Amino acid sequence: MCGRYASAKEPAELIEEFGVTHGPETPLAPDFNVAPTKQVYAVLDRGAGTDGDRERLLAEVRWGLVPSWAKDPKIGSRMINARLETAAVKPAFRSAWARRRALLPADGYYEWHTASAVEGVSRPRKQPYFIHLGDGGTLAMAGLYELWRDPSKDPDHPESWLWTATVLTTTATDGLGRIHDRMPVHVFAEQRDDWLDPGFTGDPGTLLEPAAAAARMVAYPVSSLVNSVRNNGPELTAPIPLVTG
Repeated sequence: MCGRYASAKEPAELIEEFGVTHGPETPLAPDFNVAPTKQVYAVLDRGAGTDGDRERLLAEVRWGLVPSWAKDPKIGSRMINARLETAAVKPAFRSAWARRRALLPADGYYEWHTASAVEGVSRPRKQPYFIHLGDGGTLAMAGLYELWRDPSKDPDHPESWLWTATVLTTTATDGLGRIHDRMPVHVFAEQRDDWLDPGFTGDPGTLLEPAAAAARMVAYPVSSLVNSVRNNGPELTAPIPLVTG
């Protein structure tokens, strides 16, 4: 799964990189410890399927998808990830898979590996790792987004609509599989326009190359400070020596 990540790039950088036409009114602060239910950036296309009618937004959404049919938005805290293998058919995700795909930009993500006696430690412990693209580029995590309307508010009320998103994950390969068996799906630049296109008529799954992305990732141990969401700063992504014994 992907349960924490870092997203510290300025909106101007993301707007340029992803060809955004409308940026956020109030920029989010750099976040080195993004956790479920936080507000995050999502790149998404709105409008008809033709380029002339589409707008690309850098939107602020809440991490944890709330299906449009949900009775309680709290369900989103359990839907921070969607499995790539089943997203097209799961009731919570299939509508978004067909028409509301997004990219969630990240500097990288965190996973916890449980070291064991076999690996030279005296007792099991969880070691956090920071995983990112080796060239330092933006990790464009494949995502889905939804709009949920609060029935207790007037449809025209500015807080009547809740925008939420989930991160698609897949089986981790290569060295990443040793740390955790799942990983977020990265969307390469040449596939992003089709992935975001709400009018794309093919199978969106064919636009994704998880194995190729895994080969470009690097991972290193980081401080256990990241374990607490109260901690936030660039020191969370700094490499540390791996402690054994």
